[in-house]
Amino acid sequence: MPAKRRQTARIRKPRASVSRPPIKGGGNVAALIRRIRLVAFDFDGVFTDNCVYVGQDGSESVRCWRSDGLGLRELKRLGIATVIVSTETNAVVQHRSQKLQVRCFNGCEDKLSILSGIADEMGISLGEVAFVGNDINDLACLSAVGLPIVVADAHPSVANVARYRTRTPGGYGAVREICDLFARTLSR
Repeated sequence: MPAKRRQTARIRKPRASVSRPPIKGGGNVAALIRRIRLVAFDFDGVFTDNCVYVGQDGSESVRCWRSDGLGLRELKRLGIATVIVSTETNAVVQHRSQKLQVRCFNGCEDKLSILSGIADEMGISLGEVAFVGNDINDLACLSAVGLPIVVADAHPSVANVARYRTRTPGGYGAVREICDLFARTLSR
């Protein structure tokens, strides 16, 4: 009798669920990037693939893309500040941000208020801020900043606000793609 092969689960990179809209303002994204002093990120659906794994004991875990950290270091080297502003209260957000050495505000009901406070603290306007989001709880921030960015698989209700949309879905290197875009633009 032949031995049975053990099957292992493969995580497949999803394709973006919606077609990529044209970038508003055309080629002006590079000009906008040159004005940015702070890039703020939502967490779930941006750093993660928007899935949550729930254990039998109720503990939660998420999946993140490792190379995002290298991209964030490049932003820091370029003098661009970063922050995570998340509605999520799960401790995984805080733990991941600590590992990435990125300031984090989680459990935020009013993300725009937090983001405005950070901009004030830095002495910059919201026009000098990029915000990266994926869903309706990001809409206020996306509408208020100088460079609104969404991930490829963002909810359609926020996709139309974006000046840039990643080619990569959240949790599959979208953060790294944004960091690389900034690095390429600022090194020209």
